[in-house]
Amino acid sequence: MKPWKRKGDKLFADIDKQEAAVLRGLVSQIDDMLRARVEETPQDELAELTGIRTGPTSSPDDPILSRLLPDFHRLDDDNPSKEDLDSAAMLRSLHEPGLLDVKVGVAAVVLGTCPTHGGEVRLSLEQADAWLSALNDVRLALGTAIEVTDDMPEELPDDDPRSPHLAVYHWLTWVQESLVQALSSD
Repeated sequence: MKPWKRKGDKLFADIDKQEAAVLRGLVSQIDDMLRARVEETPQDELAELTGIRTGPTSSPDDPILSRLLPDFHRLDDDNPSKEDLDSAAMLRSLHEPGLLDVKVGVAAVVLGTCPTHGGEVRLSLEQADAWLSALNDVRLALGTAIEVTDDMPEELPDDDPRSPHLAVYHWLTWVQESLVQALSSD
């Protein structure tokens, strides 16, 4: 993939078939995980009547989903009070549905604008922002899965099973940085 370029209010990049397949595959996996989280949320009759959606009250068990859907209220204490636990549950219930909507929406933008077989990607400024968010979600998920840390070397030994995934992580970082640079130009 060549770096993103900006012309007025449009951004352009060429992506080859393999890059498109990797990007679309990763975004689809995140999208599937997020949609599954939406589906497992119990239906609330009162919410349906009032139009106020509520979500789950507890953090996801899956570490990747937990990273993508962090707690809205951090419990600083090893032994939190019932009020703190209730507050954390209430905040998650109120805010997670909106966060899920945003994350599913940005995934849809990437899947709708990234050509299946590679080629030119053309984005509006709004679509570029959606790409940045979706790329960030994919990087967070992949980084969690392969346990990326600040002190991790740029390359891992060839026999480390995380090595190819780390290369993809670095490529996604470059795509995101290139898009940020293109957005800030002009």
